[in-house]
Amino acid sequence: MNRAHHTAPLTVLLGDYPHTRPLKDGTVPVDGADCRYPESAPLPPAFARMVRELAYDICEMPMATYLQAKDAGIPVTLLPAVLVGSTHHRSLTRLPEAPQTGPEDLAGRRVGVRSYGQTTGLWVRGWLREEYGVKSGDVTWVTTEDVHVAQYVNPPCVERSRAERVADLLHSHDVSAAVLGPKAIGGQGAGMVPLVADAESAGLAWTERHATIPANHLLVVRDDVLRTRPDAVLAFYRALKQTLADTAGERDDSPAGRAVAAGWSTSLTACLEIAGRYAVEQSLITKPVDVAETEKQTAFLDK
Repeated sequence: MNRAHHTAPLTVLLGDYPHTRPLKDGTVPVDGADCRYPESAPLPPAFARMVRELAYDICEMPMATYLQAKDAGIPVTLLPAVLVGSTHHRSLTRLPEAPQTGPEDLAGRRVGVRSYGQTTGLWVRGWLREEYGVKSGDVTWVTTEDVHVAQYVNPPCVERSRAERVADLLHSHDVSAAVLGPKAIGGQGAGMVPLVADAESAGLAWTERHATIPANHLLVVRDDVLRTRPDAVLAFYRALKQTLADTAGERDDSPAGRAVAAGWSTSLTACLEIAGRYAVEQSLITKPVDVAETEKQTAFLDK
């Protein structure tokens, strides 16, 4: 391997958050690696580029995309960090003027979601089955975008719409309810009503029951980079851990604030195992990720 390969900058794709900005603006240096931080606004196209083209050395990645990428044999490895996470009982919404519909009423109905592989949808379908007995195949999921992993084929319960936004599906009465991620709730979903009456309490009950918080965005590294440049990956990871520690005071005690973390833990292991089980139930993947093997691959990061 030539020296140029080892001294080349690491390309690291991160979203713009209080806990990533110190890395991106150089406030927290990466001692031992030259990192470059390309921008992608919005973020989702970058996730697709990573799993389809391996476009970055290290990349933020949604939980469902990571699970599907591993299932498809895409050569990426999870780094133990949660960059975005929260509860998602408030993410299942309806129009305020629509007939009052509960989650238990959705069997046989149509529900909008950005993509069947969207992570918020993974978590919503998980608690729908777990708490209300509504299986993913009981609902027709109407999507406005394709999944990030090109190899994946949607199951028969998924229908592609020509609508541009999930909220449009609600306003046109094409669906009875819609799954909206955290950003969408404050944007296109403004004024929508959760189907769960006390969504915050229901979400907290889920976290207490499972001893974890649903992770939305994780972090992955290309396998070849982890293999050939472990010291550079370690340098970046240590800087990330430092940044998360330095910015901890900027996060509140909500599930979203507490979800952000770095390092292998019982919470992260539980989160991955639950997400893997949900993903198998929903035909997003064929078999769960081997969490123990994944942890073994990157255990050196926390030594």
